[in-house]
Amino acid sequence: MTMTERAAPRIAHLNAAPYWLTLTFVPLVVLAVLQGGWTILLIPLYGWVLMPLLDLLLGKNLTNPDPDTPDKELFWFRLLTWIWFPIEIVLVFGTIWYLTHVGGFGTLETFGIMFGIGVTTGTVGIVYAHELFHKPGWIERNLGDLLMALVLYGHFRTEHLLVHHPHVGTPRDTVTARYNEGFLRFFPRVLWQGPGSAWRAEKARLARAGRSAWHPSNPIFKYIGLQVGFLALAFVIGGWMAVGLFALQAVVAVWQLELTNYVEHYGLTREYLGDGRYEPVQPHHSWDSAHRVSGLLLINLQRHADHHLHPARRYPLLQVYDEADVPRLPTGYPPMTAMAMIPPLWRRIFNPRVRAWRRRYYPQIEDWTPYKSMALPMPRGAG
Repeated sequence: MTMTERAAPRIAHLNAAPYWLTLTFVPLVVLAVLQGGWTILLIPLYGWVLMPLLDLLLGKNLTNPDPDTPDKELFWFRLLTWIWFPIEIVLVFGTIWYLTHVGGFGTLETFGIMFGIGVTTGTVGIVYAHELFHKPGWIERNLGDLLMALVLYGHFRTEHLLVHHPHVGTPRDTVTARYNEGFLRFFPRVLWQGPGSAWRAEKARLARAGRSAWHPSNPIFKYIGLQVGFLALAFVIGGWMAVGLFALQAVVAVWQLELTNYVEHYGLTREYLGDGRYEPVQPHHSWDSAHRVSGLLLINLQRHADHHLHPARRYPLLQVYDEADVPRLPTGYPPMTAMAMIPPLWRRIFNPRVRAWRRRYYPQIEDWTPYKSMALPMPRGAG
């Protein structure tokens, strides 16, 4: 066993039940839609306030399950991700129908309800989609594509699998946040660059197979088709107002996704070896967290270092690395993403951490200027 894969002192007993707490978003959404008023606040308060407080109370989970546990023993973990798409599509379009035909809410309440829907589709839906499209099975990948289409961000699957994972920490990766780049600059940059980056990645992949980028097998066309289909469904349900409500929850969900992307790799870069080559991805190229409750809520997304080393590993089997081998976040993701929304505060807290990370892992690098600006050459074969 290598240093970076040292087992934690205790071995986890696999129990799927705690992860099912994400389903508690469903009654909160239903309550907000039926009652309005102060109940609308329960959704963001639940995910952004209660969960971090429980993290403080219950601390970290430093146990590691057996990473070789077979899929047949993970049925209840997998089922949770399979059933979320039908739940989410009912929540999204059921809410839109209610608001456009029954609700009678004012503009502020209507906005608040759809904001809460976006918190749900972002906190749960996108995280589950990420788990699903990393798997080789046709059904799981398609469920992931459907969930991403529900937030109008289908290209994320291509961008994540073909760009982010092979090229994280290099200039080719759109969502590796540059050192000193505030989120308010990062977010519009990613929104602008992401679709084109995904198209170039698929074009390069198809070229290697001797096909044109316009070949029907290009999944970009599938993503667009699914998104147009969901927009059309919203229009049928409630006209242009429904389309606007659908787009609103999508923006909120994507905003949360990119906040998470921003936090996961801020300022962490791979060493350039020359001739378009970069060092292999290491555990220390991700900000990690081992907090218990937010780990359940986000199905271990915070065990991000292991995810990058073993992208196909199912979420209950992701490992916690020793603090000597990975940079750790001081809390789970929710407080960190909130801090990222205040760039001066973020830089004050995290820039010294990045500089300490450089001294620790790369004492041989004397000039960090090209790394900070991502001015180094693109990786070979990046597309």
